[in-house]
Amino acid sequence: MSFSCSSGSGPDNTRQDKLPHDITSKQGLTDLYNSGVVSVEHVTRPLGGSGGSVGIKHSGVVVTTGSGDRWLVHKGSGYGASSQTVVTNAKHMSGAWKSAGTQPAKPETRVADYVKAGGSEYNLATDNCHHGSRRMMDVAKPK
Repeated sequence: MSFSCSSGSGPDNTRQDKLPHDITSKQGLTDLYNSGVVSVEHVTRPLGGSGGSVGIKHSGVVVTTGSGDRWLVHKGSGYGASSQTVVTNAKHMSGAWKSAGTQPAKPETRVADYVKAGGSEYNLATDNCHHGSRRMMDVAKPK
């Protein structure tokens, strides 16, 4: 499975080839995806466009790594090149994002586990951001 790393926050600005990135090397991206996760926070924000004005929300998770770095993992139509689930440094999140709860991560989970749980494909009815976010939060739960 291939992964995308994006610093954008929506379908209009997430094309990998048109964005500045916090991680610019293949090794840096590999290191990020292999980073251990210590906590996971479910987050939501109003959906862009007219949907947000009627209360529709977009969701994702913020994973905190063992080094204390925070990364937003979320999915949407057109968000990535090879996967519709992308990773964004949490410093790029707008103030519109709100916490919907935090939990410790299951020991030995990695950033890659959350991206994989988000899923590479997007379908508004059967595999949207909310479906992906729930699967990502489930990764953190001990079995």
